Amino acid sequence: MSKDSESMEKLVAKREKEKAKKPKFVRQESWRYKRLKENWRRPRGIDNKIRRKVKGWPAAPNVGYRGPKKARGLHPSAFKEVRVFNPDDLSKVDPETEAIRIASCVGGRKRAEIIREARERGIHILNPGAIEEASTEEGM
Repeated sequence: MSKDSESMEKLVAKREKEKAKKPKFVRQESWRYKRLKENWRRPRGIDNKIRRKVKGWPAAPNVGYRGPKKARGLHPSAFKEVRVFNPDDLSKVDPETEAIRIASCVGGRKRAEIIREARERGIHILNPGAIEEASTEEGM
C-alpha cells in the first residue's frame, strides 16, 4: 500500500468523523406539520428563524460543514469511482487510486468479461453483482 493511499484513507476517515458531528438538516416546521417533509429547503422568508440563525432553532447548512477537499467525491473505500461501460475502459483506470463501478446498462456477458479483466489487472470493483458467480459456473 502506498503512502498516498494511506493518506486518502485517513482523509476519508476524517470525513466520516466530521460527518458524524454534523446535524441532520431538516426543513423548518417539518416537525410541526405532517404535510411538510423533512427534505431540506433553503429558508428565504424575511422573518425566517433558521435563515436569521436565531438561537434555539436548527442549524442551516453552510460551508463550515464541508469535508476535507481531497476526500470529496471519494468512495468510502478511499478510491475514486470510475464508471465502466466496456472492457476497453479498463485501460484508462489506475488500480492504485481508482475503483470501477460497472454501469447498470451493461449486460451479463460483457459484465463477466469486465470483471474477469479487472481481476487480472488488480482493479477494485465496487459492484460486481451476482452475475459473476453465474458466469463462472457456466464456464465449468
